[in-house]
Amino acid sequence: MEEQIQTDDQDNDEGNDSSINKTQTDNNDFDTKENRGKLILDATCAPADISYPTDFKLLNEAREKLEHIIDVLHKPLNGTRKKPRTYRNRARKEYLSIAKQRNIRSKKMRKAVGKQLRYVKRNLEIVQQLTLESSLSLLSKHEYRQLLVIQELYRQQKEMYRAKTHRIDDRIVSISQPHVRPIVRGKAKANVEFGSKVAISVVNGYAMVEHLSWDNFNEGLTLQKSVENYRKRYGYYPEAVLADKIYRTRDKLKYCKERGIRLSGPRLGRPSKEEDYIQKQLTKIDASERNEVEGKFGTGKRSYGLGLIQVCLEKTSETVVCLQFLVMNLERRLKVLLCNFFRERIQRLISQMTFCM
Repeated sequence: MEEQIQTDDQDNDEGNDSSINKTQTDNNDFDTKENRGKLILDATCAPADISYPTDFKLLNEAREKLEHIIDVLHKPLNGTRKKPRTYRNRARKEYLSIAKQRNIRSKKMRKAVGKQLRYVKRNLEIVQQLTLESSLSLLSKHEYRQLLVIQELYRQQKEMYRAKTHRIDDRIVSISQPHVRPIVRGKAKANVEFGSKVAISVVNGYAMVEHLSWDNFNEGLTLQKSVENYRKRYGYYPEAVLADKIYRTRDKLKYCKERGIRLSGPRLGRPSKEEDYIQKQLTKIDASERNEVEGKFGTGKRSYGLGLIQVCLEKTSETVVCLQFLVMNLERRLKVLLCNFFRERIQRLISQMTFCM
């Protein structure tokens, strides 16, 4: 359809003498259409249903799961080979002695993490030895997946322990949900959340998921994609984009200026003392209208379960997040239809009463 429209426009312009104007209009189609509507952008985190992860706690959980895997692999060899020693009782006591304390010094915690690392390393070596005599086919699909995750978890924890840091790329914070990543948000309630990050756009009360990722990303980079998606949906660019300061970069301002889009917020650079009164009022109105997207996040997290995603699989979690916004849009549409229905009924009643009088 779009190719047919472009060919028709080219055929109509063949008779014109101004070829320069023709090439300019072909390259800048956004200049020929009037901008309408407002686009509100923001991002949030959809936390997963996992306990707060710590290195000490993750290593203890990995050790316990490896002990179960060792029991499964050694079961066929119970009569021919002595069960390898894993020191599970000693490791459990050492874990509880630290976990029950409230205030733990950093040196003491580092020593405890080092012990748990050595227990996990020993168990991984035992599993590798057992695979020479037994078969990994004895493990279920879930247990085999846990074994692969624990191997990567041990590599990450060992590297962070040697470097004396708590940051690493693609860090695993849950053995049951290895796709979950820490999302640094800097909020007052929680500085770090664990789940997926969702960037949405709101137009006329309807929320659209623009980008969803388990890795942390800069939501300011989604502005161009969101604006282009707006044009595909409605056929024209928005009149204004209401967003945070993180969206206001020089590249984004230039992109919006070329398309006649007003990006909310003050101008870049040092604020002027003689700022226009109209600009102040416009900024205040934009800030109040941008509260709508915060209301969407609040409604989704309080009423629709966006505040805690209680499914485990990666694709299922993404589907649940998108379905929650879909249900919110359906409820919004239902409210609009009901308002229009009652408005028509009231107008009919008023017209009948005036006719009878």
